[in-house]
Amino acid sequence: MNFSRILLQASQKATTGIVGLSVNPQARTQLIGLYRQTLDELKAKIPEKAVYRQSVEAITAYRLKIVEENEDPLLAEKLINAGQMEELVEQAQDEIRLISKMAEWKAWEPLEEPAPPRQWEYFKKASLTE
Repeated sequence: MNFSRILLQASQKATTGIVGLSVNPQARTQLIGLYRQTLDELKAKIPEKAVYRQSVEAITAYRLKIVEENEDPLLAEKLINAGQMEELVEQAQDEIRLISKMAEWKAWEPLEEPAPPRQWEYFKKASLTE
């Protein structure tokens, strides 16, 4: 069954249409493994209260559920709405690399030195009455 599904997927898609990104007939299986690895790495390396962990966990769990529930890669791509399966594999690999860097940087910890006054004011919107 698995072999025939791979052949079916390969016959449906000859190219990704993206230079340097080949069709991956194992993309769904690989993606499930990468999403599970992402969740494991987050739990092992990033504190539970870190906003980064909460965001990545939510997105990854959502995508993992879609990929596990839908054997049709085209449907999974449509539901995730973030590119082709091959692109999603690359995104997941990048996220796993980023988790290690975020753990090293400890971006969730307070600043070593207090931020200068008014440092973040340019993010505020001006009021309509000014």
